[in-house]
Amino acid sequence: MTNFLVFAVIVLWALVLALMVIVFAMARQIGVLLERVSPVGAMVNDAGPLVGQPSPVLELPDLNGLGNVSLGAPQSRHQLVFFLSPTCPICKTLLPALKSIRASEGHWLDLILASDGEASRHRQFIAQMGLERFPYLLSGELGMTYRVTKLPFAVLLDPQGVVRGKGLINSREQLESLFNALESGHASIQEYMGLAPASQPV
Repeated sequence: MTNFLVFAVIVLWALVLALMVIVFAMARQIGVLLERVSPVGAMVNDAGPLVGQPSPVLELPDLNGLGNVSLGAPQSRHQLVFFLSPTCPICKTLLPALKSIRASEGHWLDLILASDGEASRHRQFIAQMGLERFPYLLSGELGMTYRVTKLPFAVLLDPQGVVRGKGLINSREQLESLFNALESGHASIQEYMGLAPASQPV
C-alpha cells in the first residue's frame, strides 16, 4: 500500500510539472500573438476623394431644420460626416459613441449624420434615437460623392475641406482611429503601422 501511495504521488507531481510547462508555453505564445496583432483602424477604400485630397464642395439642407450644411468649403472647425441608415444595426450600436464624441469633442469638431431615402422614415428614426441635435443630411448625391457602398461609413474633413480620414466603421475603436490618423498625419492606422502603402496627397 505504501509503494502505491508513493507511486501515485510521483505521478501527480509529474502531471503538475507537465501542466506548468504547458501553461508557460501557452502564455508565451499568447504574448507573441498579442505582439503581432496590430490595432485595426477604419477600413479605407480607394474610391471617391482620397485622404489628403480636397473634398468636393456641397451645400445641403439639414433635415432637423438647423439650416444648410456646407461640406468641403473652408470652415472654422473639422467635420466628421457619418453615413448611417435606420435599418443598419451596427449604425444603431454606434449612436451612443457618436453622442459621446459630440459632447467631448464639440469644441473643435462638427459631427454630421448623412443618409438617403424617404424623409418621413428618417424623421421617425431621428425621434426614436434622439438625434434632433445632430445636423442630418438626406442626399443620395452625398453618398455617391464619397463612393459609400457599405455602412456605417465616416469621412473626416479638416477646416480647409481636405479629407483627413475615411473608412468603413464597425466599432468605436475604428471611429476613433480616424482621429488618430489625423493626429499622426497618416491616412490610417494601417499606414502608420507600415501595413499599407502611404497615401499620395495632392
